[in-house]
Amino acid sequence: MIRIAIVEDEESYISVLKEYLERYKEESGEQIEVTVYHDGDEIAAFYRAQFDIILMDIEMKFIDGMTAAEEIRKVDSSVSILFITNAPQYAIRGYEVGALDYILKPVSYFTFSQKLGRAVSKLKKRSRKWITIPVKGGVMRMELSDVYYVESEGHNLIYHTKEGSAVSSGTMKSVETAMDGMDFSRINKCYLVNLEHVDGVQDKYAIVHGDRLLISRPRIKQFMQELTRYWGERS
Repeated sequence: MIRIAIVEDEESYISVLKEYLERYKEESGEQIEVTVYHDGDEIAAFYRAQFDIILMDIEMKFIDGMTAAEEIRKVDSSVSILFITNAPQYAIRGYEVGALDYILKPVSYFTFSQKLGRAVSKLKKRSRKWITIPVKGGVMRMELSDVYYVESEGHNLIYHTKEGSAVSSGTMKSVETAMDGMDFSRINKCYLVNLEHVDGVQDKYAIVHGDRLLISRPRIKQFMQELTRYWGERS
């Protein structure tokens, strides 16, 4: 089941998008569940990473789509956001919040189906991988995609995850070796980040699920190469 949110304040466009989704579902055979919001504040207020794809209008009355996307990115770095807009100049800003793409109004079915198909393809590329980490009194098993980054602090490793922080023993070198080939990148001696949750790079900082993590000078070139490769494979 693919969970899709429509965030649009014009009823005529809500109808068009719902019609296009029905048509796409029939042509592709995908199972799709659709939820409609009439403004950015409705989806952003209680967002809990419950969607796979968001079709987001940019210009809305109370909270615009760009602001809503910024709030959503604080709790969900993996959802695919497709902006829908009358103004192409907004598209550039969309990449600041990790938008997958944008669709210009009036929306044609051909363009819509092509860009939705890209989002669905990206969703299917995600594979579930699990890790087990030692914690005080036992072990914890978690999905790899739920790990935002690993932080080294003294003799402890702190796993920053979707469910909160988990403290483990071990060395950064050992966890880096264990996660080799799993799209994690070492950005300095203290941080190993999950490329899936990197929203962007500003100055010398990686933005990982809303946190600004310093990239050391010796590692910035390799990190940018790994991030560019990762984004390219999923575009």
